[in-house]
Amino acid sequence: MTRGEDNKQALPEQTPTISSQNLTPSQLVTALQRERPDWFNEIVEAHGEVTAIVPREHIVEVCSRLKTWPEAKFDFLADLCGADRGPEEEPRFEVNYHLFSTTKHHRLRLKVLLSEDDVKVPTVTNVWRTANWHERETYDLFGVIFDGHPDLRRILLPDDWEGYALRKDFPLRGYEPYSLK
Repeated sequence: MTRGEDNKQALPEQTPTISSQNLTPSQLVTALQRERPDWFNEIVEAHGEVTAIVPREHIVEVCSRLKTWPEAKFDFLADLCGADRGPEEEPRFEVNYHLFSTTKHHRLRLKVLLSEDDVKVPTVTNVWRTANWHERETYDLFGVIFDGHPDLRRILLPDDWEGYALRKDFPLRGYEPYSLK
């Protein structure tokens, strides 16, 4: 039986190559950015995660490409959620798309930033059917309108609910008659 050091010496010298199966999410997004620079405003790597900030007008194209591109295969929309950065921030809102590749085991977050004056973004329900419910929840709690959504209506709160409960300017005790007095 040989030791590990002996095995290394017996193997011929190999130069590392990057195959499409070894690309990280960061490398995939960077390659896509080189191909289509207008698709990405910024790519941020932090805490072992990659976030790509995408202009709203390109979100459907980016999602479609990442789902069908053989090198990426982000075939699962794990989550789609909204965030309110606060009334003093501009842009105030963000929509986050958390993607996962079930074959490559990669994760990627796409982020669309929206101003308070224009909280519309195209729907991605034609890319992932599960986006239907995620987009309805984001609409219900933050008021983000998903253009082209097949059934955009409240999903968690009553139909006659006033306002959007997860906005930072929403009253803590709610509006009447749903007050917690």
